[in-house]
Amino acid sequence: MSTLKGRDVLSIADLSTEELREVLDLAAKLKSGEIAPNCRKVLGLLFYKASTRTRVSFTVAMYQLGGQVIDLNPSVTQVGRGEPLADTARVLDRYLDILAVRTFKQEDLETFANYSEIPIINALSDLEHPCQIIADLQTIEETFGTLSGITLTYVGDGNNVANSLLLGGALMGLNVRIACPEGYRPDISIVERAKAIATTTGSEIVITDDPVEAVKGAKAVYTDVWASMGQEDLADARIPIFQPYQVNDELMSHADRDAIILHCLPAHRGEEITDRAIEGKQSRVWDQAENRMHAQKALMVSLLGLL
Repeated sequence: MSTLKGRDVLSIADLSTEELREVLDLAAKLKSGEIAPNCRKVLGLLFYKASTRTRVSFTVAMYQLGGQVIDLNPSVTQVGRGEPLADTARVLDRYLDILAVRTFKQEDLETFANYSEIPIINALSDLEHPCQIIADLQTIEETFGTLSGITLTYVGDGNNVANSLLLGGALMGLNVRIACPEGYRPDISIVERAKAIATTTGSEIVITDDPVEAVKGAKAVYTDVWASMGQEDLADARIPIFQPYQVNDELMSHADRDAIILHCLPAHRGEEITDRAIEGKQSRVWDQAENRMHAQKALMVSLLGLL
């Protein structure tokens, strides 16, 4: 994994197919205990958005590796008082070994990457959520033993998760179908980039407004909240628009009989997914959440060159 040492991961597509394959293999070995690298590194967490899974999984992952974690909450650091990101980045570069940033604008991540030498990880932005997708791919592979040729259908808002699923799926030969209402589709530049990657891996990329057609024969059905962080004032107005995209028994009846259900959490039960779906035997939501820790551990091991 020497090719990843010292690099930034601002997009899932910052990894090649071969590098993403190696990260997934490493995550599986770390999860099983086959390997247990030890480090004395310091991870910084700079989160402008609320977080449960990302914050805790990164923290536990680094502690299990033997490193330390510093929570750089903007409310108690100078970035919360308007210090330029470029200045913050250059200072943190002198203190930390690696930094995970959870923010609104992708441009903020690019600023940190431009003004620091340490690896910068996108822990979520409005454009992408690469760490989530590495865990998603790990979960699908654990279930079916492969990624190549598997069809994943995402239904709902064409948000940051949908964007990264397109790119990550294309990289690993996963067929990705995105079903969402008109006006709520994934970023067009992301779609075009995913289609370009797919020409080299044999992946199929489909964008549609028909959830039933999209789910037909799918091995994995994925959803997320209909209004992302920062869009809470739009949530009620979106419910009638997105209702046909709810993951429920009726929608799942069109998927493959062995299909699994995925959700990146937190879930608004009764909106994008029913209680029955998230708690049923097809759900892999809790495995998916656990794999955030293993996937991010593998990513940090690779970026820090611990093996």
